[in-house]
Amino acid sequence: MIDVLRVSDLWRRCDATVRDLSFALLLGVLSLVPALDGHGTQLGTIAPRPFDTLAVGAVLLESLSLTVVRRWPTVCLALVGLGFAIDELRGYHSITTIALPIALFSAAVHLKGCRRIVVAVLSSAGYVALAVGLQHLGASEGVGDFVTFYLALAAVWGAGGWLRTFRRAEAERRQHIAEATRSAERTRIASELHDVVTHHVTAMVVQTESARYLTANPQRLDEALAAVAATGRRAIGDLRHLLDLLNPDHGSESSTKAIGDLVALVEQIRQAGQPVEFTEEGLRQETTGNPG
Repeated sequence: MIDVLRVSDLWRRCDATVRDLSFALLLGVLSLVPALDGHGTQLGTIAPRPFDTLAVGAVLLESLSLTVVRRWPTVCLALVGLGFAIDELRGYHSITTIALPIALFSAAVHLKGCRRIVVAVLSSAGYVALAVGLQHLGASEGVGDFVTFYLALAAVWGAGGWLRTFRRAEAERRQHIAEATRSAERTRIASELHDVVTHHVTAMVVQTESARYLTANPQRLDEALAAVAATGRRAIGDLRHLLDLLNPDHGSESSTKAIGDLVALVEQIRQAGQPVEFTEEGLRQETTGNPG
């Protein structure tokens, strides 16, 4: 038994061109069904004409052009418009004429700025030229009928523009939510970082101050200093954990710091009065940075 959900998921994962090609081929096949012959758009009531070689060309232009309806919407609209004009002027009235509103809608969705205006103007000019051509061939429709069809196409264009605006607003809303969420998370982690640092440093200060009065008892002094060291280690561990949350790569970055940082740490301990020996073996790996 076919897993409908799995097939649907695989279909959604397919490239847009592959999905559009499938629809284009289906539309082309439908144009060959005798029962659907002459049931396409009839603009101008030109006398029906049986299919011939030119009709096949018009069908291919209108159907196969939908393969790139999302990738190259301007090219698709131009080719579909040409096929539509041939279809109407010759009186084929094939079912593939429904490709025109599809291509027009896609262009309205994907185009923006000056290109959108240019395509709208050129499409309108092309429609006027088609209407004039149909009138020259003896079409019975009046100006009102051509205007009505034009307004229907304009409504399709407007619907595509609305969808484009809606998608853009939705994308901006999601981006705003994501940024607000990241900001709130940073604030929370920063608050935890402040609490951790304050807690541990306060404990270390108290323990160190207490150790000053234990010089007469070496054992208790050693225990107090060990507690200070343990608190410091816990502080470092908590800080590393929070830094990992802020930047997962910070651990690998800190492990590749220059040895000069270690030398500076040793010198700082020496200045505090502690005898420290530092031995370095081998050659240092030179690190290069991008010049500012």
